[in-house]
Amino acid sequence: MEKIFQKLSISSATLVFVILIGIFITLFIAAKPAIDEFGFDFIVNPDWNKEVVVEITDTQIAVEDLSDQGNEIIDEDDMEITDEDDIIEDEDEVMFDEDEEGTLTTTIYGGLVPIVGTLLTTLIALAFALPIAMGIAVFLAEIAPKNISHIVGIAIELLAAIPSIIFGMWGLYYFAPIVADLVGGYQVSLLTAGLVLGVMILPFMAAITRDSMNTTPGVLKESAYALGATKFEVIKDIIFPYSRTGIIGSIILALGRALGETMAVAFLIGSIFVLPSAINDPTISIPVAMANNFGEASGLGESALFYLALILFVISFAVISIAKFYFLKKAH
Repeated sequence: MEKIFQKLSISSATLVFVILIGIFITLFIAAKPAIDEFGFDFIVNPDWNKEVVVEITDTQIAVEDLSDQGNEIIDEDDMEITDEDDIIEDEDEVMFDEDEEGTLTTTIYGGLVPIVGTLLTTLIALAFALPIAMGIAVFLAEIAPKNISHIVGIAIELLAAIPSIIFGMWGLYYFAPIVADLVGGYQVSLLTAGLVLGVMILPFMAAITRDSMNTTPGVLKESAYALGATKFEVIKDIIFPYSRTGIIGSIILALGRALGETMAVAFLIGSIFVLPSAINDPTISIPVAMANNFGEASGLGESALFYLALILFVISFAVISIAKFYFLKKAH
């Protein structure tokens, strides 16, 4: 029985790595056509689904003519089938411009705008939610009477259970007009999406931080009070240092949700592939770009969306790894 339990535990732990590696391989294979076509320029290119003219030299035209003639000599029937398939496969990538003879156009995709949109909305959400979550946690753990702490704690946990689409609808119809009146600009913008995202991650940070603060031994706090420390000094010098591991963990969890949130942000960010020049300009994030365009995408456009998904996977993995292996290790 002991060996069976041990093997089941090992299998469960191994399954996590298999799923993680499987997701990465799947994303990489689907994104490979876009990686081969655009390389790392995809990360710094702000253009998405833009047609550009391809200049072809006389030498390339001559080589293509010779290649076509060679194919005709080999087998005329095979050539027709092959060329037809190539046109279908490369429909999104390269096509002839009928107005200008000899001119080719190609569609290019770049991920800079959604990458910037994802990072900025996450930073705005963290900057908004972090101080409020810490204030809520301190109030619930150290200041509020038990009956009030219990009621407010339940309200915080219920806030975490609200579906994201409800946050999006509330943000679009009620919160966005208020933000636009206060700071100007568009109702759907980077700022509005970031603030609503902050409201969404706030309950996770507050609840985990409160639970972490509640683990502080009473003898430490009583000793500090006995030495004449004020409540503020006890919170600052005893409770926060003791519970910093839990606080960092709450930030990591909130960060993971903020990076991948889709529905609420789709309502509020504007969904346009334009780099924002101000915080109240509309733009787009990686999850929103994938949700809005995946249904109609094909060929290279679909591969570019998988490339975005792979980038989001790497960003999430890198951010959480840095937080876990650097900040948590430092906290210990």
